[in-house]
Amino acid sequence: MNVLLLGGGVFLGRHLIDVLLERGHAVTTYTRGVRAVPGGDAVTRLTGDREGALDDLRADGWDAVVDTSGYLPRFVRASAQRLAGAGRYAFVSSVSVYDETHPAPDESAPVQGIPPDLDPEMGSVDGRSYGPYKAACEAAVRETFGDRALIVRPGLIVGPNDPTDRFTYWPERFLSEGDVLAPAPAQRGVQFVDVRDVAAFTVRALEDGRGGNVNVTSPPDAVTMGEVVYGSRAASESEADVAWVDEAFLEREGVEPWTGLPLWLPESLGLPGLTNANVDRALAWGMTLRPLAATIADTLAWVRTLPRDRERKAGITAEREAELLRAWRAAT
Repeated sequence: MNVLLLGGGVFLGRHLIDVLLERGHAVTTYTRGVRAVPGGDAVTRLTGDREGALDDLRADGWDAVVDTSGYLPRFVRASAQRLAGAGRYAFVSSVSVYDETHPAPDESAPVQGIPPDLDPEMGSVDGRSYGPYKAACEAAVRETFGDRALIVRPGLIVGPNDPTDRFTYWPERFLSEGDVLAPAPAQRGVQFVDVRDVAAFTVRALEDGRGGNVNVTSPPDAVTMGEVVYGSRAASESEADVAWVDEAFLEREGVEPWTGLPLWLPESLGLPGLTNANVDRALAWGMTLRPLAATIADTLAWVRTLPRDRERKAGITAEREAELLRAWRAAT
């Protein structure tokens, strides 16, 4: 296939390039040129801004387009219309499109509408608008491509090159000294997917001519918080003790779910849909997921290449963690 990749210099795009090249496809990327795009001479690189007129983007000749960088409907609509002659259009969306209170959303579950106070044409993307805007982006792709649209809805994407620290925090935390605070209970199910598995699934779905919506993440309850934490400790060969702290205490202390303490979503939030998406369709299509230990080990190996003093985008500081542990032990 002759594949156009919208994006490609940050996270999922980098791994899509790897998979596409490994499977013998021709790859062209379209990015702003802010970050280096991997792949060497095997990749054709186009520089441009999808928020512009797209006149510099060839409209025809693509067997498939993979859109990893679409967040606002008007820009996604413009890209889809410009590339309407492509064979297929794979849009990377998110399970966040669903009503987060849904107990176990499958692909038939309703998606979020845009609240009346948000402007999807001129608005900005934040925690509140992300899911509704992604749902509107999906609709914009389907308007042009119909059943030639492949809508990939991953859960939390993790692994090497992750710029968010939302999973990286746990393997990296065990590189430092001191007891580790973790959100109880250890048997709580968590849901995420290795970036390389998303990339492989997306490419093979395009090769197989798939269309429609598909959730791509780990099966519900296949991985627990304890397995992530203890797996991270084992990978780093740490001897740190883990203190499993009651979530009621964490809430009283104002610890921020998800970003303050990655992967933690307290029951009180009532958001089961974020950790319980149904993936039967992806499994039927042949989705394969690597072992958790491999994701942790490879993430840790990548983390070791980064500056230790870099600014982290998620997780609590060492000082805050020590403060919380002192308060927890005093209270118990």
